[in-house]
Amino acid sequence: MLIKVFSKITKQALARNFSVSSRLSSGFSFELSETSQEIKDTADKFAREEIIPVAAQYDKSGEYPWPVVKKAWETGLLNTHAPKDIGGLELGAFDGCLIAESLSYGCSGMMTAVESSGLAQWPIILGGSKAQQKKYIGRLIEEPLVAAYCVTEPGAGSDVAGIKTKAVKKGNEWILNGTKMWITNGGVANWYFVLARTNPDPKAPAGKAFTGFIVERDWPGVSPGRKEWNMGQRASNTTMVTFEDVRIPEENVLTGEGAGFKIAMETFDATRPMVACGAVGLAQRAFDEALKYSLERHTFGKPIAEHQAVAFLIADMEIAVETARLAWMKAAWAADKKLPTATKLASIAKCYAADIANRVASDAVQVFGGAGFNSDYPVEKLMRDAKIYQIYEGTSQIQRLIISRHIFKEAKAKGM
Repeated sequence: MLIKVFSKITKQALARNFSVSSRLSSGFSFELSETSQEIKDTADKFAREEIIPVAAQYDKSGEYPWPVVKKAWETGLLNTHAPKDIGGLELGAFDGCLIAESLSYGCSGMMTAVESSGLAQWPIILGGSKAQQKKYIGRLIEEPLVAAYCVTEPGAGSDVAGIKTKAVKKGNEWILNGTKMWITNGGVANWYFVLARTNPDPKAPAGKAFTGFIVERDWPGVSPGRKEWNMGQRASNTTMVTFEDVRIPEENVLTGEGAGFKIAMETFDATRPMVACGAVGLAQRAFDEALKYSLERHTFGKPIAEHQAVAFLIADMEIAVETARLAWMKAAWAADKKLPTATKLASIAKCYAADIANRVASDAVQVFGGAGFNSDYPVEKLMRDAKIYQIYEGTSQIQRLIISRHIFKEAKAKGM
């Protein structure tokens, strides 16, 4: 039956003067282009030579890995999405994810330090003028500097519409007051993307109530707090940032008054796949460490990999990593194509990969047994690092909320 159907499709294609070979070979390709493969190879080499050897050191000290960040800048692994006309590579989400997965394989904390600067750049790429792009993103291309994305607040995390930071227009300036919390790169950033309420009406819709600003670190009234000592990803700098009567010139408004919420949300379509691939990089590292250990460690006269209980655990880890990678690849592809499903697919990838990273890291610790619970082995760090993937850039619960809303909206459009 299947052969008959295939034959019928082939004859129909010939009748329409289509090239059968090209028609049948179209669709998804799982082979990287030559350029993409070169990008991945460069990132893999950087992770292997520059990140892995010092990852444990920075995890223990909690210091910001400036030497690694500067080397990444020199190598061209920073600011990869910057527009070509200001000196950037203008890579899409897919190629950016190839880099991020490799860096996260080395250390997800260092990957977060690098990619959070990219997160801050996306609002300017999406909604900034050419002058803003040249001044602020161009600055990061010229020097090994980083930026930060300031949206989360002490009382408003995933509930972005609930932020309290306010900006009031006075003449040709805006006066900014408020506090942002859990800001990655907060204490080391050269400048910030800041989302603030500019419409005083509490009933104003989110799409009109908030404005995006570019705020310089050294402006009067900008005060980063102390570095937070977190469970994992300790190489990443996380702080509170306080804004007290900060004067922002009109030229530092993104797109226009009231456009901030849309810019902030559109940014996530491009960056949530980046978070997903980071989770996959961590999961791949956990799998590789567990696999190697299972082949070396012997019990009852043979490698523990030959015990079915461990073998099945290893198999399930591989299944999880492979499927999570497919999820970020499709989400990044949709983001580059600007498909209407990009938001949903980004949330699917972020949610699934975050859960997988936590499960695989936990299973890796189990494979190591007592040694896995000890900080002398890498899987202990991986398990701690994994947890944040279920929290930042929207919790796993928020991702499920986004996904379900899109499902119901699509169902209604189909008349279901």
